[in-house]
Amino acid sequence: MSTPSPRPRSRRERPAKPALTHRGIVAAAVRLMEAEGLQKVTMRRLAQELDTGPASLYVYVSSTADLHAAILEEFLGAVDLGPATADGDWRERLTAVLGSYTQVLFRHPALAHSALLARPFGPNYLALAEAVLALLHEGGVPDAQAAWGVDVLLQVATATAAEQSARDHDTAAESDHRALMGALGAVSADSHPRIAALGADLVSGTPEERLAWTFRAVINGTLATPRTA
Repeated sequence: MSTPSPRPRSRRERPAKPALTHRGIVAAAVRLMEAEGLQKVTMRRLAQELDTGPASLYVYVSSTADLHAAILEEFLGAVDLGPATADGDWRERLTAVLGSYTQVLFRHPALAHSALLARPFGPNYLALAEAVLALLHEGGVPDAQAAWGVDVLLQVATATAAEQSARDHDTAAESDHRALMGALGAVSADSHPRIAALGADLVSGTPEERLAWTFRAVINGTLATPRTA
């Protein structure tokens, strides 16, 4: 006598799936990124993770780039905005805030590349932008210059983090650096007098020192460069 096949479970007997929310989708995307890398965080892959269809996710996020921006927004909560309200020179405090933002991107290098294309716009990003603008205002930067300056400063930080993360993952980066040092050392003072005069100073300093100097240069440029009508 044959054994009867098991009766299919009714949909009513299955546990209900948690309702989709923007917060829940982003939290799942963060877990997926930490487990498999940002390149795996696609709408299709995330839909599989959440046991739903990609179309359901588009109600909450408009694209994969938008999803990556939302992940970055989560991590921006770790940016130290304390220097914005501390005492001391406003330029140095602004450099510290921008440095903290860059360090967040250094810890999540794939997000730095993503941030070049899609910016977050949640409360953490707005708090960062407000802190930068407040420090520019404190330093007497005219509003029109500050309005453009905040964009440039965050672009510099983002691009620096993206470039550095690419170098960190490039196996040829060290040999390329040695080749550059050799080329600078062998240059002729007759054909390239300024390169020969500066020599190794062209690539001197730690990454942290060079980044802080870059921020100061852009901050001072923002203060000194009026917008033309």
